[in-house]
Amino acid sequence: MAQTTILGRIGQLIRANVNSMLDGAEDPEKMLDQLVRDFTNNIAEAEEAVAMTVGNLRLLEDDHREAKQAGVDWGDKASAAARKADETRSQGTGDADRYEELAKIAIRRQISFEGQVKTFETQITQQRELTEKLKDGLDKLRIKREELLSKRDELVGRAKMAAAQRQVQQAVREVSVMDPTSELNRFEDRIRREEAMARGMEEVASSSIEEEFAALDSGEDEAEVEARLAEIRQVPALQSGRTQ
Repeated sequence: MAQTTILGRIGQLIRANVNSMLDGAEDPEKMLDQLVRDFTNNIAEAEEAVAMTVGNLRLLEDDHREAKQAGVDWGDKASAAARKADETRSQGTGDADRYEELAKIAIRRQISFEGQVKTFETQITQQRELTEKLKDGLDKLRIKREELLSKRDELVGRAKMAAAQRQVQQAVREVSVMDPTSELNRFEDRIRREEAMARGMEEVASSSIEEEFAALDSGEDEAEVEARLAEIRQVPALQSGRTQ
């Protein structure tokens, strides 16, 4: 059960998409450090699991050899007891049945150990498969951790660059929504209005002066009119004096 659990965690770490995890992390550097710790811890557990499975494998192999040898030994004992039964039976002694029974007992033991040998062979096959999977996973974990460590600066740099790019894009969007040039435009409009007001006041002042001069000219013209009218009136009077 413990070996199955560690195999599952090994598989998750090996399949993990580190780049994707870093892209979505608030603090990529902390997440990367945590990933390194996870790899290191699981490597230690995997090494312990491999050592345990290898140890269990060696025990099974020892038990298999012992059971196999025991089966051979009990087979030899069965053969010896059967020969002894035949010898005593040919000699006419009464020990033949006892030796024959011993041969049967030895055969039963031989069969029992042969069954154990088959069981051990199945267990050994399973244990070897588990050991190979753990060793393979351990090797992949070690390789991936080394890659992670060697690319640590690169991955952190990429993550920081991505964050900076997001900030730049956000700033660009904010500038497009709130254009700072609009403030300059409003300031320029205010200056233009003030300039227009100054020109208007200048024109008003100029027109007032022109009106004064125009009034003065108008007074002079009126005096000329009165003078000429007086002259006209004097002409008939002079003519009338000459005729008398």
